This record gives sequence, C-alpha cells and structure tokens, in this order.
Amino acid sequence: MRHLFSILFILLSTCAMQAQELNAKVSINRQQVSNTKSSVFDALENSITRFLNERQWTEMEFREVERIQCSFNITINTYSETDNSFTGSLLVASSRPVWGSAYTTTVFNMNDKDFNFNFQEFDQLEWHPEQVDNNLTAMLAYWAYVIIGLDMDSMAPMGGTAILQMAQDICNNAESLGFPGWKAFDDTKNRYAIINDYLDGAMEPLRQMQYNYYRKGLDQMSENIEEGRKATAEAITLLKEARDNKTLSSLPQIFTDFKRDEFVSIFSGQGTPKERQDIYDILFRINPSQNNHWEKIK
Repeated sequence: MRHLFSILFILLSTCAMQAQELNAKVSINRQQVSNTKSSVFDALENSITRFLNERQWTEMEFREVERIQCSFNITINTYSETDNSFTGSLLVASSRPVWGSAYTTTVFNMNDKDFNFNFQEFDQLEWHPEQVDNNLTAMLAYWAYVIIGLDMDSMAPMGGTAILQMAQDICNNAESLGFPGWKAFDDTKNRYAIINDYLDGAMEPLRQMQYNYYRKGLDQMSENIEEGRKATAEAITLLKEARDNKTLSSLPQIFTDFKRDEFVSIFSGQGTPKERQDIYDILFRINPSQNNHWEKIK
C-alpha cells in the first residue's frame, strides 16, 4: 500500500511540474451581432479556452502556480451563418506577479484589429505547427507564443527568443491563408510587424529593457524601493535606445501606452527634479499622445 501511495505521489508531482503554460480567461462580446443563436458563441468561447489552457505549448516545465495569467477578450463585429465567418478584434493581455508583493504588473497588452476567422459550433480546434491551415488556431497559437516569449524575457535577458521565433514561424506560414494581419508592411501594428520588430536586432535594447525593468527593477522594490526605482529608470533609457534604432517600430509606443499609470506611480514625486525631467523627456519623445500622464511625473 505504501508503494502504491508513493507511485501516486510521483505521478501527481510529475503532472504538477508539467502544467500548461497559460491560464487564459476568454470572453466573447457579441453585442454588435443580433438575431443569432447564442450557442455558436458559447461553443466558440469554450473551444478557445480549452485550446489555450489545455495545451502544453513548449517543452518548459511550469508548476500550476507559475502559469501565465492572460486574457483574450474578443469582440465580434459580424457573423455569417451562411459561411460560418466571423470578423472582429482581439484585446490580448498578460501579466506577471511582482516578487515579494501582492502586485501584478502588465507584461503585454495589444489590440489585434483583424481577428477574422471561420468557425462552426461543433468544430474541434486542433494545432499542428507543421501545417498551418486554420486562421483561428494560427492567431491563437501566435499570441500564445508571444505571451510566453515576453514572459520569459522578463525573467532572463532575451530569455524568450526561441519562443518568439515560433510565433514568427506561424506568421510566415499563415500569410498564405489570405486573412489580414499576417502580411509585411500592411500595418505597423499587425501581427507581422509586432513579431518582426521583437526579433529585429535593432530592437534588442527593448528586449533587454524587459528584463531590467521587471527583474532588476520591480522585483527588487520589496527589498529596496529606491534601488528598484533606479533600475526601472535605467531600463527606460534602453526603451529610448530601441526607439532611436528603429523609429518606425510601434513597440516602444505600445509599451508606454499600457505602462503609463505604472510609470506615474513609480516616478511621480520620486528622485531628483532632473531625474524626473529625464524620464519625462524620454516618454514624451516616444509617446507624446500620453503627455497628460507624463506631466504628472514632473
């Protein structure tokens, strides 16, 4: 009997170590679609939730408590029962806990405006990386790898490179599907542009910034708030370097868009006037549209 319990304990421990990477919450907003049965939307939400959460996306071992918290909020603009086609947008976001605190910080937040696909109520969503033939699963897998890759970047310098390259492979293979979002130069914020910029050598300062900002900065604040704040300020100088290296990239602006409130919380009233002015100057140059927030730092 003791031997049986030992075997069960080992099996349960192994399962815990091999937990899937994502803990995704999926929501479908279909308010713009009327006179349509709700069952297809319920099936879509359930299918996407299972697809994201029940699959092990990488060979890395995650414990249950280490799963990446993320959300996939889908807004459906149109739905055709004739050909089972959907058009809409996806707001995808992920976060990570800050060490030694109850605070969670946003790692990624992006609006994919071309979230278009086909789906039938009883479809089973499958993923075969070697055969990208379904736009819905391709988009979901792409964003899953982006989320995991950026989470790895926040834990180790350039730690997510191999995972981000998987997202790039999907992008290259999905272009032939004929859906928007995958093609080069169509949009500076489409899926192609996002992953191409993350893996561009000119944007390595931004990738390094992720580690410095989260691991050296925020994670250290519970032990030494002043040293952690200084590290986040130094990380922002890398954001400026990335922007200067590739001025047409949207990534620095996207990052400052979803970090604006956190930046104000960290830097407002902290440090010397010159330090705050330097941070203000960098952020205003990258993203002048958020100047109402940057003014609070000064």
